[in-house]
Amino acid sequence: MAAASDEKLFMAGTVADAVAVLAERGADCAPFAGGTWIMRAPVRGEAHFTSYVGIGRIAELNTVDITDHDIRIGACVTHARLFASLEAVVQCNGLKAAAAQAANPAVRHMATLGGNLSVREFPASDLPPALLCLDAGIELRTPSGHERIPIDRFLNIRANLEPGALVTGVVIRRCPLRTGHARLPLRKGGHYPVAIVSVAVALGSDGSVEDIRVAVGSVEPSARRWPQLEERLLGRPLDPCTAHAFAESCANSFTGRDSIEAPGWYRVQILPALVRRAVEAVVVAP
Repeated sequence: MAAASDEKLFMAGTVADAVAVLAERGADCAPFAGGTWIMRAPVRGEAHFTSYVGIGRIAELNTVDITDHDIRIGACVTHARLFASLEAVVQCNGLKAAAAQAANPAVRHMATLGGNLSVREFPASDLPPALLCLDAGIELRTPSGHERIPIDRFLNIRANLEPGALVTGVVIRRCPLRTGHARLPLRKGGHYPVAIVSVAVALGSDGSVEDIRVAVGSVEPSARRWPQLEERLLGRPLDPCTAHAFAESCANSFTGRDSIEAPGWYRVQILPALVRRAVEAVVVAP
């Protein structure tokens, strides 16, 4: 490993180098890839970290590998490249929509998958709800070794990862799912979504729902599944109006967060409409 010395930006050539320097420097050092969140820290009234580890040149973090069994997406893959790479993968229609609609074109060409997952102070990330619906596994490299953990667990523990922990990729198992994604952005809120709904469905031969996953983002501090709605839709024909009605009946399972762009009650109120739109995307998909 090249000596990190006291550089404010150490450019890592390998994942092992990056993890070693992050562990050595501790809590006041962070990975740097696309930089879209880090560069705007002063706008949010936040100080920059003392130093950063550049990971954007590490080859294994920039690949998208698609096989018959799974899809692996490196942590430094941008939103724009994610959308382009998954163009032919029907199972990932919801994830493609999440990547294509996030922020604006300039940000989508810089912002990375790993950064979108790791920034815990940004509840409005588009990718976590779509990845929750796909039961994605998060690859972590730490000073202790390698591990892959379910995304729901990662979202719960990401604030308390050991020093040196680095998200290196996401793995999605290939399966016959139909997926959709819907969001409501507000221009005055910098186009960040007030609420996000992602849906993944497996249909039986009679058109009834054999398996369904619904995930919500931006409403609460972290994205999560909506088990109450999943239970009500299971075993029924997939219908946007029915989904809307059931979503209205159990929307009180969420406690909306208040912020400058929208009050918490409004985030919850619009969920049924977004559920209908996400299910419509599933129904009309080829």
